[in-house]
Amino acid sequence: MEKIDLAFTLNGEKVSRAGVPGDMKLVDFLREELGLTGTKFCCGIAVCRVCTVSVARVEGAHQEAIRSCTTPLSDINGRHVTTVEGLEEEGTLHPLQQAFLDNFSFQCGYCCPGFLMASYALLDKLKRQPIPADKVDEAIEDAVGQHVCRCTGYVRYHKAIRQVLLETPGLVT
Repeated sequence: MEKIDLAFTLNGEKVSRAGVPGDMKLVDFLREELGLTGTKFCCGIAVCRVCTVSVARVEGAHQEAIRSCTTPLSDINGRHVTTVEGLEEEGTLHPLQQAFLDNFSFQCGYCCPGFLMASYALLDKLKRQPIPADKVDEAIEDAVGQHVCRCTGYVRYHKAIRQVLLETPGLVT
């Protein structure tokens, strides 16, 4: 187990730790070392996507939805990571969070952070490259279509994401 000196930005704050196992999974580091329990652990093999977080290679770069249960810490060294805890700003929910609440998108809520973070990455993508309105449903399916919700909240998640995409200026042409 190779030890690394870890330094990355998490939800806008610098994080650094010396001598951490480079193969430690990001989800374990977030939950066990930093106490950020919003990112959930479920299947452990990157299939369910419950553990999704958003990562940018450098500040201001595009956000990419990744599965933290299979991502070793060595892969996020120097990156900018956003978790569900980093979405709200100054006590105000992110529009996606509010839409999920308004549309009663989740029941148990376990998969909700993964859906939020994949949707957050989608919003970032569309800010950079807007799509025609008739492609919105396809874009949502590409972003969250493989996420697993055991309570079968898919339709409500889709509705909430669609609402935010259509109501946010500049995402849809």
